[in-house]
This record gives sequence, structure tokens and C-alpha cells, in this order.
Amino acid sequence: MNTDTAYLASRPVFFERNRVYRVYEGGKLFGDFFGDEPVDGNYPEEWVASTVRAMNMEVSSPREGLSIVKGQDLTFSELLEKEPLLMLGSRKKYDVLVKVLDSAIRLPLQAHPDKEFSRKYFHSEYGKTEMWLILAARENARVYFGFQSKLTKEEFADAVEKSRSDKNIMTSLLNEIAVQPGEVYLVPAKCVHAIGYGCLLLEVQEPTDFTIQPEYWCGEHLLSEYEMYLGVSKSEALDCFDYDVFGPRSILLSKKEPRTTFRDDHVHLEDLLTYRDTPCFCVKRITVSDGSSVLTEGPALYLVTEGEGVLRGNKEVIPVRKGSYFFLPHNAVGRYEVSSGSRIQLAVCLPPRV
Repeated sequence: MNTDTAYLASRPVFFERNRVYRVYEGGKLFGDFFGDEPVDGNYPEEWVASTVRAMNMEVSSPREGLSIVKGQDLTFSELLEKEPLLMLGSRKKYDVLVKVLDSAIRLPLQAHPDKEFSRKYFHSEYGKTEMWLILAARENARVYFGFQSKLTKEEFADAVEKSRSDKNIMTSLLNEIAVQPGEVYLVPAKCVHAIGYGCLLLEVQEPTDFTIQPEYWCGEHLLSEYEMYLGVSKSEALDCFDYDVFGPRSILLSKKEPRTTFRDDHVHLEDLLTYRDTPCFCVKRITVSDGSSVLTEGPALYLVTEGEGVLRGNKEVIPVRKGSYFFLPHNAVGRYEVSSGSRIQLAVCLPPRV
């Protein structure tokens, strides 16, 4: 174990696994992706290079949600605090949260606050705009986005109360979207949505765990008032929803098409989501086929989504495969490359521009 933080901050930072408790079940698809036991349970989310604590009703650990540097008794947050220049360069903070999650059930209908709502009710400078990259899907996998038709706050509030006895009423209000691996969706703050059954997805978001979910049931779990509204009154919480996002155009707002930025016989670079789509983060994709590519983006989180290969740099050779993830510090940008004798694909998740 090397406890020299300057050394740790000068190379790719790997982490201990970080599965987080949720009231919904999932995780079976982690079997193929991470090599875990392929079973569903209440740890359906892997929080990746996380500096965010989970907002669970019952906290099992004061570090719940926080990523731990592999082989160290050191959180990612602590490493950032100890070596800010090596880790982040001119940046003052690393303000993005990345997750991999697998849903065995439909999650409750929900929306996330924008920055203004978060400042007012949660005393936070961050809302929770997010994006999804579908990594794999069970048969009949679905997501939901935008109201089907124009709805008033009062009509929505009435449906919320009916959801206690009618578990299907909420999905009847939303646009249902069948999903396939490789698809990309943007979920702006305040837009109504729900992750449906059967989705293994990469979720990139602002660094909070704020979710307003005004629906009484999550599967067989009866949500408490706190789980629904996070301590905000029902009326105030329903102001977190944008009632102008409805109809077919709302799906067009959400779905994004990857855009190629470079391609040759061995390397394919794509933009999945750009700073033009949201100032909150940027997501790119690297595909290497029987070749190599220098890692030029950082500080950033890299997640291997397909295949296997190695990282080379600083006299190191580090094997990586589907499910591997690491943070590339500012000090290591351009000093490592990823190579594969067959094929490897990585998602690259960047924080907001400085």
C-alpha cells in the first residue's frame, strides 16, 4: 500500500467497489458488467468516484456513498483535498457524480431540483440535471420522460393521492420509451421522468442525491413522506416539476444522438453529451480497435463499457476490462494511453468547464 498522496494523484486513481443501498431492487445485470453475483437486491447502484453521501433514511456508515481509493483508508474527497493541484489543476472542485445502476422494477415518478430550488430548500449550489447512457437492457426495458399531455399542478397533486391505491396511475401520465443499449438521454432538472424496468445505465449528474418522488409506492415499499418530499411540503415539492414538458416534443428534448469527432482504422471518438446540451457536465466515448489512444481528457472519470485492454504510462501497465473505472487526475492527462489487441470502449465523464 502506497500512502504517498502525491504519488496517488499522479496516476489513474482506482477505487474500492461502492454499491449503495436503495429501496428499489436491481443489480442482476451487474453480473455481466462488473462480474458480481447476478442477483437482484437492494444494492442496485454503484457510485463511481463519488464525493457525495447517500441520503438514505437509515445510514449504515458515515461514508455511505463516498468512494474509497483502492487499497487505502482514504476517501476520494480526502485525496482531492490533500492534492488539489495534482488532481484538479486550476479547478477548485470536482463537481459531478457518476453512477452505474440496474433497475429490476420501475422507479417512482420523480423530478430533480434546479439550482434555484436547491438554494431555496436544500441550501445547496447544485440541482440535479442528469443524463443516461443505456449500457444493457433486459427484455422490454423502459424509461419514462415528460407528461403525455398538458397537466396542471392541481391535477398532478390529485394523481399523487390516487397513487396510494392505484400503482399504475403515474405511468399513465408519462411518455413511455422502449430503450436499447447505446442510447443517450438528457434529463434536465425539473423534468418529470422515471427509470423503468430492466435498464442497466450509466448516470452522470450534478453532485447531489436530491430527488422529489411524489408517488406512494416503489415496488412493494411504501414511501415515507420524507422519501417522497425530502422535508419540503407537498405543495412546494410539486413546484419542482416543469409542467410545460409534455407530449412528443419532450422525448425530442431528452434523446441525444452521439456525434463522431474523430475516426480512423483504430480509434473512434464521439461526443455523447456536450456543454451545449448542459453546462453541468460533458460525456464522451472512446472506442479502440487493435490499437491505442492517448487519454487527453481530464480531470475526468473513465469507465470501460465494453471489451478489455491495458493502460500504459509512467512505466506502468494496468489491465482494464468492462466494468473497470478510474479517475484520471489533471497531472496524468496525456501521460497514459489505453490500448487493446481486440476492442475496448470507454465512457469519459467530465465536470463542468472551469
